[in-house]
Amino acid sequence: MRSVAHASLALTLCAVVLLPSVAARPVRAEDDPRIRAYEQELERMQHQMDELRSKLQALEKERGMKPKAETSSAAAKPAAAAAAAAEAAGAAAPASTAEQDRKIDVLAHEVESLKSKIVLPEGKELKSVYGFGPAASKIYQVDRGLSIGGYGELTYENLVKDQHGEKDRFDLERFVLYTGYKFSDRILLNSEIEFEHATTEETKSSDDGAVSVEFANLDFLLWKALNVRAGLLLVPMGFLNEMHEPPFYYGVFRPEVEREKIIPSTWAEGGFGFFGTLAPGLDYRAYLLTSLNAKGFAPDGIGEARQKGKKAFADDFSGTVRLDYTPFPGATVGASFWAGDSGQNQTFDGRKPDVFTLIWEAHAQLNYRGFHFRTLGAFDDISDAAIVSRDLGETIAEHSFGYYAEVAYNVLPWIVPSSDQAFEPFFRYEIYDTQDGVPKGFARVPGNDVKLYTVGASYRPHSQVVLKVEYRDFHAGTKQPIADEVNVGAGFVF
Repeated sequence: MRSVAHASLALTLCAVVLLPSVAARPVRAEDDPRIRAYEQELERMQHQMDELRSKLQALEKERGMKPKAETSSAAAKPAAAAAAAAEAAGAAAPASTAEQDRKIDVLAHEVESLKSKIVLPEGKELKSVYGFGPAASKIYQVDRGLSIGGYGELTYENLVKDQHGEKDRFDLERFVLYTGYKFSDRILLNSEIEFEHATTEETKSSDDGAVSVEFANLDFLLWKALNVRAGLLLVPMGFLNEMHEPPFYYGVFRPEVEREKIIPSTWAEGGFGFFGTLAPGLDYRAYLLTSLNAKGFAPDGIGEARQKGKKAFADDFSGTVRLDYTPFPGATVGASFWAGDSGQNQTFDGRKPDVFTLIWEAHAQLNYRGFHFRTLGAFDDISDAAIVSRDLGETIAEHSFGYYAEVAYNVLPWIVPSSDQAFEPFFRYEIYDTQDGVPKGFARVPGNDVKLYTVGASYRPHSQVVLKVEYRDFHAGTKQPIADEVNVGAGFVF
């Protein structure tokens, strides 16, 4: 099929570019001093556990020994001496037993402590690895065994005008658990399980929530420039699809361009691919994935076309590639694309079109001495949009676009120079049009050409906790106005 050809071509081109560089300098595990240090530390802890276990067994054995039988000569001693000896032994026995119990408890505690260090290591500084959020990256920093992290966010949304009957709302937007397991130095599992909107039960105020596996991948770490990843993979597009933990983006809600309108979020599909570092500061990811389902396209975006690994149609596949360059710490420039057929061999208006879909974006970011700047532009192109529009009974655009830029600055060091907290006012300008180019003979759907101004602030009393407030001012024309919002939120990672 054409989708397979497109995806195969994308991955082939990527392989042609990547393989010469990765073949040139393979990095062996034994050459990595960090890996050697981890192995030595693990051997040292295992040796300590063995010694403590031996001491524990010796103490238990000592406690279980019985006094030897009195000899005939002892029996011949005066009764008074025997009575005195018995009295002394009776007084010493409780003290000896209590001391042995204390030693056994101490040793048992030490053994359990060492086990915990091996299986569930102490927390380390959170930092992003291979594009994941800092909390999602914890598994890459453990020596062996289990890793647990997560994040959560709460929001209060107050509609200012043009409510159209909508209500103000409080929501436990999401609570997320990251679970990882490192089988060896080269093989690990990383996953995200998300609980949305507090409960899966339907209430009088809203529909039911959901519990979803957002991603679950097996990583095979071969060497720095070439690693393999397989499973339910996050599509590596934009800033937020991979790194969407609340303390690490501004605003109560994510930018609309990366929320649903142009780049779906959170977007994961089944497949496999490669990732790594080609040169200092140059990272890449390249995957072959299941594709979108064009039956989910809508006038206001393509987010509902995600299949999320749930019995996903696999008649069509897609390819995605991302490159990021970090010339110096705090600065990043990059781009990514996703391409594939979305028809999934389904019938649209009596035909079976390919519905080739292309999404591409470019981005840049700078963080320097409390100053933050971020910008992103994204574009969607959909072939056979007229056929899909007739089948769905609503206008699906051939072309859509979105762009945003934001700035923030941490003003707290000017007020309290010694503080490790942060107070960051921010401003974001956003423009998107999900009906930028519609098929011939179809009318635009009003309310989808939007300018959005967001002003707010983030307060971080701790590096892993954030409190947020924002005002979002929507401009979508007079035919279909969108309510402005005052939003308050809180988020955390661990």
